[in-house]
Amino acid sequence: MIRVLLILLIGCTVSGCFEVQPPETKALVYSEARELKPFVLEEQNGKQITNEALKGQWNLLFLGYTHCPDICPMTLAKLNQVYKRLTIEHKLKVWFISVDPARDLVEKRKQYIEYFNPDFIGATGPHTQLFPFVRDLGLIYAITDGEAGQAYSVDHSASIALVDDQGKLRAIFKPEFIKGQPPLVNTEQLITDFKLITQFY
Repeated sequence: MIRVLLILLIGCTVSGCFEVQPPETKALVYSEARELKPFVLEEQNGKQITNEALKGQWNLLFLGYTHCPDICPMTLAKLNQVYKRLTIEHKLKVWFISVDPARDLVEKRKQYIEYFNPDFIGATGPHTQLFPFVRDLGLIYAITDGEAGQAYSVDHSASIALVDDQGKLRAIFKPEFIKGQPPLVNTEQLITDFKLITQFY
């Protein structure tokens, strides 16, 4: 009887009878990490960056633009807190992806992102590169009619994408919606969920 149980246990270990469940989080976690198609963007020093820049560390990516009145600066301030706390134990990059390339040129992105943290990446690119990249991240943006130099607004996701150290989309942290306040991620919840996800995968 004992021998039969041992054989069953060994068989289950090999075949995966005891499936390990992913952690419960507030984040949207993909059961299988999603591949990101090849992209070419420009960071705040004018250098080109590709998918390779996502590899070797975990990455938090947030959409925005420098004329953004509230969500972007408030989220970047939160991400600065997250970065300082998580980089004690984790390799991490924070990406600010400007979805307003007409106005957010190199110098403007550099000045803006370094106000929050000079270690952050401030990237953008032509919409032909930017839109499919953002869509691959599970995020969206839209620009109202207008030309460079004119006053126009940009609508964009307030969520934060989590890309793993293989350069694949692993999860999305969604903002809280509180009446009368802009939609923002919860700092403590993001940190807790990040640790659970990274420890599991």
